[in-house]
Amino acid sequence: MNDNALSLLDKEEIDTVLAANHDDVFCVLGMHQHPTGTGLIARVFLPGASSVDVIASKENKKVASLTMVNEAGLFEGKLGRRRKPFAYRLRIVFAADLTNDSSTNSTNKNDSVEIEDPYRFPSLLNKDDLYLFCEGTQEKTWQWMGAHIRTVDDISGMHFVVWAPDASRVSVVGEFNLWDGRRHVMRKHPAAGLWEIFVPNVTENITYKYEIISGDGSLLPLKADPYAFAMQHAPETASVTVKESDYQWQDNKWMADRADAPGLYNGPVSIYEVHLGSWRRNPAEDNRFLTYRELAAELIPYVVEMGFSHIQLMPVSEFPFDGSWGYQPVGLFAPTCRFGSPEDFKYFVDCCHQQGIGLLLDWVPGHFPTDAHGTGQFDGSHLYEHQDTRKGFHPDWKTLVYNYGRSEVMSYLLSNAMYWLEQFHIDGLRVDAVASMLYLDYSREEGEWIPNIHGGRENLEAIEMLKQVNSRAYFNNPGAMMIAEESTAWPGVSRPVDEGGLGFGYKWNMGWMNDTLSYMARDPIHRQFHHNDMTFGLIYGFSENFVLPLSHDEVVHGKGSLLNRMPGDDWQKFANLRAYFGFMWSHPGKKLLFMGGEFAQWDEWNHNQSLDWHLLDFAPHQGVQQLIKDLNNVYRTLPGLHQLDCDSKGFDWVVGDNNEQSIFVYLRKGLEGTPPVLVVVNMTPTAYTDYQLGVPLAGVYHQRLNTDSSEYGGSDFVLNTDSRVDNRTELQTIDETHNGQPCHLLLNIPPLATVFFELQANV
Repeated sequence: MNDNALSLLDKEEIDTVLAANHDDVFCVLGMHQHPTGTGLIARVFLPGASSVDVIASKENKKVASLTMVNEAGLFEGKLGRRRKPFAYRLRIVFAADLTNDSSTNSTNKNDSVEIEDPYRFPSLLNKDDLYLFCEGTQEKTWQWMGAHIRTVDDISGMHFVVWAPDASRVSVVGEFNLWDGRRHVMRKHPAAGLWEIFVPNVTENITYKYEIISGDGSLLPLKADPYAFAMQHAPETASVTVKESDYQWQDNKWMADRADAPGLYNGPVSIYEVHLGSWRRNPAEDNRFLTYRELAAELIPYVVEMGFSHIQLMPVSEFPFDGSWGYQPVGLFAPTCRFGSPEDFKYFVDCCHQQGIGLLLDWVPGHFPTDAHGTGQFDGSHLYEHQDTRKGFHPDWKTLVYNYGRSEVMSYLLSNAMYWLEQFHIDGLRVDAVASMLYLDYSREEGEWIPNIHGGRENLEAIEMLKQVNSRAYFNNPGAMMIAEESTAWPGVSRPVDEGGLGFGYKWNMGWMNDTLSYMARDPIHRQFHHNDMTFGLIYGFSENFVLPLSHDEVVHGKGSLLNRMPGDDWQKFANLRAYFGFMWSHPGKKLLFMGGEFAQWDEWNHNQSLDWHLLDFAPHQGVQQLIKDLNNVYRTLPGLHQLDCDSKGFDWVVGDNNEQSIFVYLRKGLEGTPPVLVVVNMTPTAYTDYQLGVPLAGVYHQRLNTDSSEYGGSDFVLNTDSRVDNRTELQTIDETHNGQPCHLLLNIPPLATVFFELQANV
């Protein structure tokens, strides 16, 4: 049957409905006032249907049988003598077998089924939300964008909302409608560029995507939802609906205490960086990943035992390629399903807090991959990314760069940061690749970048985005930490926005890391010529609030493990690494160590396998692990090592220029009234006896940690031969000036070692 006279629509409009490219399908389908007469009409498009009846929901009574206008599945009819809109259902007989169509609950062809008509429901969007979204200040877009279970007129279903302003048509497709883009064409809000539809009876754990026709009429690859809360595991690429969270948090005390200790600038921050997929695997089950809940049972107690204060996870936002380690995300709002559900991840965070561990996440707002199902050219236009590749394409990673100047993208990124902090109780975000965001010419040659409006190289839009995210993160989440991975000399990265800074709380000290690792890789005989590599960091060491990072980037790409970068035979390699860890933990700045470093893994990190835990069967590795435990303990328990980590008042050189012997001596100091800590570092394999060391404060210096201890695999070189002190772990000052200091110590300095002394009493 194809008699246009049966329809109130003309042929052109019928054709647009059948082709699913009508520019306002909600004006055609559903219930409407009769355009020429009185009463109501209903119109539905149900491919595969042979008959359709309209059932009044309240009375459960048939009102009308609709007439088939076109064999493709277009039906239309007058609704009896009814004049006022009413709730209704559709009773359908399908000529075809639609057993895979969950929206119909059909079993076989010729069965009668009843469904709710999605085109009878009004818009569920709030005008204020749309305004803020378009303005770029909407902080909680996750509350209404994406897919949400809603109840409308006592009908439960899924409300889908997506941003695609340049699309000529958007349909939600999924296992609930046979992935047929004709069935659920969405309503467009032209002013905001948003599309929405409420699909009754769709529940959680249903896969879906968006079928989009671009402005020029091209059918695009199916797109995953940029606001999806869950996604399939690669190589599958669909988004997955989730139920509204009813997770019952048990971390109220942690959150309250965190709010009372803003920033932890005066507290001990020792971070264990983890890649969840390779920290440990289950060898009994085909080397599978551990789940979030298994990790809660194994990883968190380990971190507690080791004495770290925080875990930092490499990105958990869903990503398609394991080899990207999460740094090319396609689902910014979806915790990766590799390890479980969003509720499982909340459980992991909750367990961290209940055991006194903070959780930080890597956050990647600097770029995103070009995968066809991702956000690149989402609606056929350069929507999330810049159109000009000189701004919109990252040459290093072959990825797309967000258009930070677009308000809706700003709302997207701002909301995503708030989402992790608020919905998952995350304690802070480490923002990846900040330098690549700040500079328009980052990794670009002349002619490959576009200057800003002032002719400069600064990315003004990215700067404003970072300032906004940082400001709102701290305002909304007291005690949170925003950390920048930033490798240049950009000023004020960790200064408040109202003081002219970018607003981060901390910045990774990449210069310190590069200089000191370069020094440590040298043969000790040559270190005297590179003494400045170890001291230069203190020239600028308080210009920012620094984190000292020995991250995953230092043990990949052919760099080798930390242990293998140390020179000498095996004993010297371990001794060098222990001394270096001692230097790091006594140096101003918060600490970060990538997993495996704490027990001196020999091999470079491999994301495809577990860490080499079997090495802990051997004493040298046990020794390094015990050292990290003890370093974390002294760092936490000695205020002089952490209270003024970010303040120049917390550090004084005692000996900073002894390059010939590669010896470094300094004082770490806390707030007034706390005992200082004297640190002695020897970066040669030569032991020194009766070393005369001038010190500014008289008293007894009690050894608190010595990386040369036999407990850690060291030589146990005797520190003290002073007959006045029986305990060889104590040093008594001698009341004679030396090197401009009022008194001095006489001590033996062990080889390749760092020794901590706490001043116990003034004389």
